[in-house]
Amino acid sequence: MGSSDSDKAAVQHSETLPGVSSTAAERGFAATDQNGQPIVQFDLKAEARLRRKLDLFIVPTVSLLYLFCFIDRANIGNARIAGLEKDLNLTGYDYNALLSVFYISYIVFEIPSNIACKWIGPGWFIPAISLGFGVVSLATAFVDNFAQAAGVRFLLGVFEAGMMPGIAYYLSRWYRRAELTFRLSLYIVMAPMAGAFGGLLASGILSLDHVGGVTGWRMIFVVEGIITIGLSVISFITLTDRPETARWLTQEEKDLAIARVKSERVATTEVLDRMDTKKLIQGILSPVTLATSFMFLLNNITVQGLAFFAPTIVRTIYPDKSTVMQQLFTVPPYVVGGFFTLALPLLSWYLDRRQIIILLSTPLVIVGYSMFLGTTNPSARYGATFLLSSSLFAVGALSNSQVSANVVSDTARSSAIGLNVMMGNVGGLIATWSYLPWDGPNYKIGNGLNLAACCTVLILSAVTLLWMKWDNRRREGRNAEEELAGMSRQEIQDLDWKHPAFRWRP
Repeated sequence: MGSSDSDKAAVQHSETLPGVSSTAAERGFAATDQNGQPIVQFDLKAEARLRRKLDLFIVPTVSLLYLFCFIDRANIGNARIAGLEKDLNLTGYDYNALLSVFYISYIVFEIPSNIACKWIGPGWFIPAISLGFGVVSLATAFVDNFAQAAGVRFLLGVFEAGMMPGIAYYLSRWYRRAELTFRLSLYIVMAPMAGAFGGLLASGILSLDHVGGVTGWRMIFVVEGIITIGLSVISFITLTDRPETARWLTQEEKDLAIARVKSERVATTEVLDRMDTKKLIQGILSPVTLATSFMFLLNNITVQGLAFFAPTIVRTIYPDKSTVMQQLFTVPPYVVGGFFTLALPLLSWYLDRRQIIILLSTPLVIVGYSMFLGTTNPSARYGATFLLSSSLFAVGALSNSQVSANVVSDTARSSAIGLNVMMGNVGGLIATWSYLPWDGPNYKIGNGLNLAACCTVLILSAVTLLWMKWDNRRREGRNAEEELAGMSRQEIQDLDWKHPAFRWRP
């Protein structure tokens, strides 16, 4: 081995853990050289064993929590066709306003929630906000007018704001860049599954005469709220904050988990850095973060529009079916969506690419909305819903993974993911006004808006991909050693994605 500082660090720690040349998180060593190349070597079999263990102990809990997060958000669509509007005397745009109130608080609290998640620790923060939105969902069963319903929907947005970015940030503490997209998909797939399972659950609940003293649509919120509360209490026990505190990992596995993550972060000497404003801003202002966040905004117009209005759309296609049957007709498209939500990130894991797959997620959706605009045939329009759900939901995993892969520090990652999800929910707010009562039953404005959004994602994703490749070629001409000369270790780490050895990861 050579006598460089990086090589000495590698040698110093190679004896601690077989197959890993650095366990440097606690000891202040970087896991990359000055040019951003890994100086650690891993035992692939040990990595595979660790990955399986992480999948078993982490993913199921966050997936179940996100399933009921999305159910508690979207079950108002099921309640709507079960009589909510009539019982609360909602008229005109009242239903759209109810949906908007949720997104106002959701957007406002998005980035603060992810900063709080880093400060408090996701092992406590995620269960706490899950308990909060479970209680609020339960309370929705007892509202009697628009004002009360708006109040609980606002609180629901406050608590749910931290879920999607919080879980994405949490998983980035444990998984490599290529692995992360598929693990994100394992919980984001719960969004289409919530559509399928939520429809089945709602139809089953509505088949009951009563739950306690509650009847009709109110039973949906009671049952689903109680389930969420139960899961959140369990998650206080099952969620581990970070590798160092995982009682179910051996010390060698903890060292390996830390070293794996560090090996992809140029100039990083600790996985969990101290939070500071400069790094938070770096995460937000990364060009890839900004472009990806805008794409997620456009994508989420279609995702949330489908979630909130799928039961309404199905009702316009099959107006003569019973309420229970209309609920059941919403299930099959979501099952197809669930398949693609796993398949596309799995392909991303294999290729270690995200941008091109975001681009490829748009054509089927464009065809689906074109069908909605081009025909009123019930069978064709119901078939189009399968195309819509085919790849819409996968962009959630792909975009969060993309912004995570294109910053360096843990702090920048928390703000980048927070901005991405915040912008996505600006799209959700737009979606609440995309299907207006007077535009039914064909909803040409709503479907036209979604078609335009998907076409823009296609164009923007292609432009971003070309820019990333161009800028990487430009960075190849920079001399990292000369640019970093005279800088302290802290100053070098603070560069984040501006580090001369950093390369965009398409």
